[in-house]
Amino acid sequence: MSTETTASVSTHILDTSVGRPAEGVAISLSARSGSDAEWVALGGSATDADGRCKDLPALPEGTTHVRLDFETEAYFSKKQAEAQQDAPRVRDSGAFFPEVTITFAVNPGEHYHVPLLLNPFGYSVYRGS
Repeated sequence: MSTETTASVSTHILDTSVGRPAEGVAISLSARSGSDAEWVALGGSATDADGRCKDLPALPEGTTHVRLDFETEAYFSKKQAEAQQDAPRVRDSGAFFPEVTITFAVNPGEHYHVPLLLNPFGYSVYRGS
C-alpha cells in the first residue's frame, strides 16, 4: 500500500492467446532510487488463478524506478506440455520471450497497477488503475 513517502505496485497477467488469466508465472520486483543507482532486488511472488500477484514486496522510501521481471518460459512450457498430452506435436513453439522485463518510473504516494497482456509471440503493458 502506498503512503505519502512511498509508491506501491500491483500487476496481473492475461494470456491473450486463450483469453484467460496466466496462473503460476513467477514475478520478481526490484527498485532503485535514481537513474544511476543500482537495482535492489526486493523479492517476488507468482500469479494466482486469477492471474494476479497480490503480495509483491513494499517499495522502500526514495524509490524512483521499479522493475518487474516476469518468468514466462516456464508458463509457456507448461501450457505446451498440457496441450501435447492428447495431440501430436505440431511444432516447437517454446517461449519466444522467455522473460519479460518492465521498467517504469514512480512517484511517492501513487499506486501503479501494471497489467501484462501476454501471448506466445508478443506482449503489451500499460498503466492500469
